[in-house]
Parts: sequence; structure tokens; C-alpha cells
Amino acid sequence: MKKLIVLIILISSATLSAQTYVKVNAFTTILTIPNVGIETSIGKKSTFHFDALASFWKSINGKPREFYTFTPEYRYHFKEKYNGFYAGAHIGASIFNFQKWNYLNTNLYEKGFGYFAGATIGYQVKVNEKFMIDCFLGGGWHQGFYKGYDLTTGERYENVKNYNKSGESLPYRGGVMVSYKIN
Repeated sequence: MKKLIVLIILISSATLSAQTYVKVNAFTTILTIPNVGIETSIGKKSTFHFDALASFWKSINGKPREFYTFTPEYRYHFKEKYNGFYAGAHIGASIFNFQKWNYLNTNLYEKGFGYFAGATIGYQVKVNEKFMIDCFLGGGWHQGFYKGYDLTTGERYENVKNYNKSGESLPYRGGVMVSYKIN
């Protein structure tokens, strides 16, 4: 987490001459899963966006629900930066200690890491000189590498030597970012 904060500070200090917004996802924050980001200008109609999403829940009802995602993204704005529709392309990384959706009624869970690549579409609206609302939805391909465990025994449940692999195409990001212009 300290490395993430340092990265955000470095990105924001390196772009002091450009328009830069810090962001908080209102939707995920209500669900107690913070999603924070930063977006800065890199061209006439282009921006660079970076966000981190984290569920710090070690467990809910005895089942692990902890995950972290880190997503750098290039965004192209069709009208003008920070106002109107945009499309983005991203790659990112995830770390998880989580029970997959198809194991919800079992004592099985997975611990591992992954990478993903995909696209985002969104719409930004300026509220005033300092605030902006960013509504977005994104998805793509996620490839996970994990070890599966049984909650009751603590032992691995599969016969794989190293890591199991699982790849899915799915929507994995979205929400409403409340954005504040820092320069």
C-alpha cells in the first residue's frame, strides 16, 4: 500500500503543468471497497488514468474476500478532455485471497495473483472548475494463477504442483468517480 501512495505522489508531481484529477469511486466506497485514482493530461485528447481497488476484508462469514487491483489506462476523449465520452485501453495486475463465484456454497477458496487486459468506456461531466463526475464501465480478459485451499483443513484441494490457472472474459470495473482537480 505504501508503494501505491508513493506512485500516486510521483505521478502527480511529475505532471504539475498538466490538468490532474484525484478520484474516489462513490459506488465502491459505499460498499466499503475503496477505489482511488488519478488522471492527468498527456495530449490534446488523451489522458493517463491509474487506479487501485482494494477489498481489505480478510473474511465475510468466514469466507476470504480480500483482493487488490492496479490498473494503468490510456484514455482517448472524443470531444474534449474531461468532458464527454471516452474510450480507454488498460492492462493491470491483481492479488487475491478470495472464494470464486462457483465455490460460494463450499469451504474452498483461492489465493494467488493475476493480470488482465481490456477496455473501458465512460462519460465525464464537469460540475464546476474543480469537480468532475466520471461514470465508467470496463472489462476484458483476466488470467489468474492461484493455489486452492480448503477452509476446514487448510490443505490444498487440487493436485497441481505449482499454480492452477483460470482465465475469464468478464466485466471487472465500473462505477462513478467523484474527481477533484488538483492544479
